Amino acid sequence: MSVLLDRYLLSRRRALSAFGGLAVSALSIPLISGRALAQPVYSIYPFQLGVASGDPQPDGFVIWTRLAPEPLEIGHGMPAQPVEVSWEVAADAGFRTVVAKGVAVAMPELAHAVHVEVGGLEAGRDYWYRFVAGKERSLTGRARTTPALGATVDRVRFAIAGCQQYEQGYYTAHRRLAEDNPDFVFCYGDYIYEARGSRVWNGPRGPVENVRQHFGGELYSLDDYRRRYAQYKMDTDLQAAHAAAPWFVVWDDHEIDNNWVADLDQDGVDPKVFNLRRQAAVQAYFENMPLRPSSFPVGTTIQLYRRASFGGLMDLNLLDTRQFRTNQPCGDKFGTCAEIEAAKAEVLGLKQEKWLLDGLSASKARWNVLAQQIMVMDLDRDPGAGSAVNPDSWAGYRSPRNRLLQQIRDRRIANPIVLTGDEHQNYAGELHLDGAHPEGAPIGTEFVITSISSSGDGVDQRDDMVKIQAANPQLKFNNAQRGYAICDVTPERWTTEFKVLDAITRRDGKLTTRAKLAVEAGNPRLATV
Repeated sequence: MSVLLDRYLLSRRRALSAFGGLAVSALSIPLISGRALAQPVYSIYPFQLGVASGDPQPDGFVIWTRLAPEPLEIGHGMPAQPVEVSWEVAADAGFRTVVAKGVAVAMPELAHAVHVEVGGLEAGRDYWYRFVAGKERSLTGRARTTPALGATVDRVRFAIAGCQQYEQGYYTAHRRLAEDNPDFVFCYGDYIYEARGSRVWNGPRGPVENVRQHFGGELYSLDDYRRRYAQYKMDTDLQAAHAAAPWFVVWDDHEIDNNWVADLDQDGVDPKVFNLRRQAAVQAYFENMPLRPSSFPVGTTIQLYRRASFGGLMDLNLLDTRQFRTNQPCGDKFGTCAEIEAAKAEVLGLKQEKWLLDGLSASKARWNVLAQQIMVMDLDRDPGAGSAVNPDSWAGYRSPRNRLLQQIRDRRIANPIVLTGDEHQNYAGELHLDGAHPEGAPIGTEFVITSISSSGDGVDQRDDMVKIQAANPQLKFNNAQRGYAICDVTPERWTTEFKVLDAITRRDGKLTTRAKLAVEAGNPRLATV
């Protein structure tokens, strides 16, 4: 392939200073001096991984694709050279009215992914986008800009999803989510899982045969992580969910390694060595997510906490509970220990915590949302005479948890809602400083959303959770099936609809609404609709 691209702008500093502006991101490198790259001819369709949009704002969004004719091969079937990719955004699904277009360059350093930052669009409306490489055209995706800042907004309706262990079930929930046509999707994390391929897994009722298997071994190198993302993204149900709406993404632990925090992994690997793995995982995460250039990774770090506003109706605060957290207490085991009370413990880190609280205090929105990964409710996981907490939740970090909730209460933050994942179950509950002894009105409300596929076919409620719910007055609803949630938000009411499937180990699982719970503005107590 003939390449006429100068050797330039390969450092992040030069890229960020030279690019930007209307409809072009720093990572969608523009052509130089009017020169064009040669148009390749693909023997295999290059858009195997679909398209996506993300991080919408009032004037635009990011659109993403990655060229990968052979996704599971090292090098993904592409030459180690920059490749031209055209893109266009239209006001209609038929592309009769194209409102923005351009050319980006898919760089081999980023696995031939492109992140185009589209701007100059109208607020609060749908758009459609697509890409062209050579003579090949991608499928079409739908994106939507957010309402204008401060605008009067009557309704926002969005989906929540995450925890999608590829081996343990099909992505039927993603296909149904796409059919629900949400304004956007909040993905709380565990987009991929890092373990090696396995025929069986140890389920709660004994060995379970996986319905499909991971390609390759446990992930350590950049190529390992790239191929795992490729395997997940080749799933057409997941592609449908990405094409249906823009996503706001954050991560949890399995994008790198189970239960990692900061520079610590669960196996006690030397942090200097673990950071090599982190750096590979961070780069692959950025390459495969529809993130803006402001999230471009630097070594092991990536900027994931950020904020989006939906007129005067809702502020969405996206949090990162992994990069800045201190080590998990109690040896990562359910129970109690002195470390839970550690005064120096952190979940968000002081910088992110200040950013969050300052933003909440300045917000004029009707609803203030904390969109994050780990449960804030301090459930007692031992319904007997003793007590136990999940150390991989805010309950394992008593000092930062109480500090956060006290600040929300004392600053009188309007209608705080916490959205959470991680648990592979649905929960709805009310937030108190001490959930075992709730006093007065709740400080806020939490909705925990189940997994797309992790933990395989579920049950309506696990036997242990029947007892745990009875022992925890703050917990109002629990369910252990797979699925997703739809949040319907108006100035008067927040309603969360828990959508569940009767099975995910077969492709014809039936979707139903298991429960609808609502919060009235000004009253944080949960009610069943």
